[in-house]
Amino acid sequence: MIDRYTLPEMGNIWTEESKYQKWLEVELAACEANWKLGKIPDDAIKEIREKASFNSKRILEIESEVRHDVIAFLTNVNEYVGDAGRFIHVGLTSSDVLDTGLALQLKASIELLINEIKKLQSSILQQAKLHKKTEMIGRSHAIHGEPITFGFKLAGWLAETNRNLERLERLEKDIAIGQISGAMGTYANTDPEIEKLTCDYLGLIPDTASTQVISRDRHADYVQTLALIGATLDRFATEIRNLQRTDVLEVEESFAKGQKGSSAMPHKRNPIRSERISGLARVLRSYVVAALENVVLWHERDISHSSTERMMLPDVSITLHFMLREMTSVIKELGVYPKNMRRNMNIYGGVVFSQRVLLALVENGMNREEAYSVVQKHAHAAWNTESGNFRANLEADPTVKRMLSTELLNQCFSTELHQSKLSLIWERLGI
Repeated sequence: MIDRYTLPEMGNIWTEESKYQKWLEVELAACEANWKLGKIPDDAIKEIREKASFNSKRILEIESEVRHDVIAFLTNVNEYVGDAGRFIHVGLTSSDVLDTGLALQLKASIELLINEIKKLQSSILQQAKLHKKTEMIGRSHAIHGEPITFGFKLAGWLAETNRNLERLERLEKDIAIGQISGAMGTYANTDPEIEKLTCDYLGLIPDTASTQVISRDRHADYVQTLALIGATLDRFATEIRNLQRTDVLEVEESFAKGQKGSSAMPHKRNPIRSERISGLARVLRSYVVAALENVVLWHERDISHSSTERMMLPDVSITLHFMLREMTSVIKELGVYPKNMRRNMNIYGGVVFSQRVLLALVENGMNREEAYSVVQKHAHAAWNTESGNFRANLEADPTVKRMLSTELLNQCFSTELHQSKLSLIWERLGI
């Protein structure tokens, strides 16, 4: 059994050195499988185990001549192993090594992404618990709607993050697929048992029906899933950016000692990390089309996919890993301003309580159309007016005053009703 390659940080998974290491793991695992089935002599497997290695610079030197990366790799490995090298790569085709090695890289990447998304999950959960009852205004079309709490907003973020964790865990199984099926995938020159044993050694599952390559729908799924998670982070970042606007200022990214926001305007405190996340999410989404187009290959294989994958797969993996770390840090250190939230919610004398007033008038006998007209008139009179006061306008209306007592009006302008059923959300999410 071959020891698993120790997982490094994300960037190291995608180095040339790491790629060759994965290829070597695949070749060695196949040799172990062949030895177990009596196809490699004991002395040869001993030589292979002890001597098999590679030198990245030497591989590139050989590749510059032979113009084939796997042949260059095998040539270099055989320079270390000697005569026993004739048992390496027997019955395999290049794609067996390339695609199975790539699966190891993708699986290692997902493990790191899962680790980071769990940290994000924890940071959102802590803030949601802290702000379960922190009142703020909910908005639709970017316009004030009705009261919510900041914890409730974060509950939605947590639920989406939970789903993204589930997506990554599912993807980890779907991408951990290997193949040792030879040219065209027919096993003509290798035993299917070799594939099973090799994949077992590597912690992979044999592909159900590979051609000469593992079908690229799996890799497209990988890119789309990472892009989707990036879109989630973009949603969080965009919300933070909007809530940090000077005229809103309900939350704010942390501003480090010595940090400067503008070369010209000393007062500036900009949401630069959230903006960075939004920008990088666009990069992730831009790769989705290429990943989908890679699904379409000629016959049993071509290599039109490989050039894009060499850029795309490292890029999406490293980028999302960075974005998750950034967002976790932003949320952990987020400045939250409940006083500003209450101020914004009650602007213009609490116009956001208009629905409660409408329903109260209807419940007390007023025709709905008439009630809507009355409430809208007083809300619009207060809206965007420096001294506008919706509640004062209602209290000055004899019809409203006759139908709604002070106690009923107080109930209309309370946020208790808006929070009364949120316990259901807290229970679902364990907040």
